[in-house]
Amino acid sequence: MATIYDGAFRTILNDCRQLIIPVINEIFGENYTGKEEIRFFPNEHFLNQMDEADKERITDTNFTVFGKVPKKYHIECESSLPDGKITIRLFEYDAQIALDEGEVTEETLTVTFPNTAVLYLRTYKKTPDKMKYVIITPGGTVRYDVPIMKVQAYSLDDIFGKGLLMLIPFYIFSHEKNFAEYNNNEQKLAELKAEYRKILERLDRLEEQGIIGAFDKRTIIELSGDVIKEIAQKYENVQKGVGDIMSGPLIETTARTILNQGISQGISQGISQGISQGISQGISQGINKNQKETALRMLKRGKMTVEEIAEDTGLSIEEVEQLAVLPIV
Repeated sequence: MATIYDGAFRTILNDCRQLIIPVINEIFGENYTGKEEIRFFPNEHFLNQMDEADKERITDTNFTVFGKVPKKYHIECESSLPDGKITIRLFEYDAQIALDEGEVTEETLTVTFPNTAVLYLRTYKKTPDKMKYVIITPGGTVRYDVPIMKVQAYSLDDIFGKGLLMLIPFYIFSHEKNFAEYNNNEQKLAELKAEYRKILERLDRLEEQGIIGAFDKRTIIELSGDVIKEIAQKYENVQKGVGDIMSGPLIETTARTILNQGISQGISQGISQGISQGISQGISQGINKNQKETALRMLKRGKMTVEEIAEDTGLSIEEVEQLAVLPIV
């Protein structure tokens, strides 16, 4: 079950990576502006094992934010009851990430551990506010905290007010304990559905203001639907009622918005060239580049047909088919 949530977490980070910046600011007290470069690194790591085959470990995230000083981050998404095992896994990941990028100079090994945190989707009485590493070495003891972000501690106003939009697909966890009541009480279910309609309205406003793009909004909504489908699978009324709300807007996927973004980009390029031919050429190039980039990302997601992608991006089916045969990286 956890792989559904892990997959949603990895997807929103990789497809809408700038959404991680407000989360990093919230967890680690950073002051990133959102314009920093974010570079992801391989999530697969192999732990060297004595007398047995190397063991593969797959992290949820492993990336560097290039601010004034580049900083490496490692964040894991967790939905299970805290049992101490995740702390061991985290340290294994961190040590291997550090070793993978370690440097040896004149027989001196230098390793840099990432800034690590855990995103807990469910909060239990046993869920701590932080984890801690204590590393005892012959040269001294190193100890530091691993912060924990509890999704259920954030209201919708918190999420939108702090720009923590990547938490929206997991907001439904805040209502999980009431699913049985929602499933059997039409009034309570109507209140939950109304709350999700407000989420859509707020996302629409952010798109209109240019704070998020059409693709980011679509990804948030689609992943929200995936998580709701998984978490509420035993509660048909909840799954269908809220799930339908989150799947309905996807038919709006605004090829027009994507087109307008391309036009705006193209006009700026054309004006900078200072001639009408440049404007025309810039518009064309801007539209085409934006459309193709969006189509490639949709193809990578693997959830839409070629025909649907063509309709949503304004490309022809032939153009999408040509993109489909390119290597997806």
